[in-house]
Amino acid sequence: MIRAAVFDVGECLVDETREYGTWADWLGVPRHTFHAMFGAVIAQGRDYMETFQEFRPGFDVTEEREARADFGKPEHFDESDLYEDVRPALQQLRADGLWLGIAGNQTVRAGGILRSLFSNDVDMIGTSDDWGASKPDPAFFRRVSGAVPFDADEILYVGDRVDNDLWPASYAGMHTALVHRGPWATIQWQSEDARRLPTFRVESLTELSGLIAQFNARGH
Repeated sequence: MIRAAVFDVGECLVDETREYGTWADWLGVPRHTFHAMFGAVIAQGRDYMETFQEFRPGFDVTEEREARADFGKPEHFDESDLYEDVRPALQQLRADGLWLGIAGNQTVRAGGILRSLFSNDVDMIGTSDDWGASKPDPAFFRRVSGAVPFDADEILYVGDRVDNDLWPASYAGMHTALVHRGPWATIQWQSEDARRLPTFRVESLTELSGLIAQFNARGH
């Protein structure tokens, strides 16, 4: 039985188009070119952070993020960057009685933004910087399990990536949902793992309420 749903952040709750566009601007690269290289790196199965190296070898994202902040251009997202199904989905799942959480690879600053946006909507918000562990490290998902007041097999982890979300969450004993949006899900959607691993495959987060109800009704 699924009693809790925990959501990834980037491309699950937050549309990162604006943020990556600002990185292209910071690099002095046309946004179209940056996005094309970003997709190519993902399609090759490489770490997306290697995108920055393609344009500026030796690029240190942590240092550059601090430089951007010093320059008055810190990382930022707000209500306008949320996917339109996020609020309705959270409201419905809360009405269904599910325990809700948000947990993703995010900075301390991003964690603060998430708390300003969602503190009244979810029971837990955790980030990789908070926990000292990043997906797909199993330690990250142990922290998720430790924060949720239910067994691992009663947790649904919702994300957009097979590699960072589905595999490690499944390994941790959780159910998973793959949402079809963003570069990773678009590239990985037709893969064998994307079809085989998730408990649910959805086009919109608003589908989760009905799917979870059906799943629980079958006595899983």
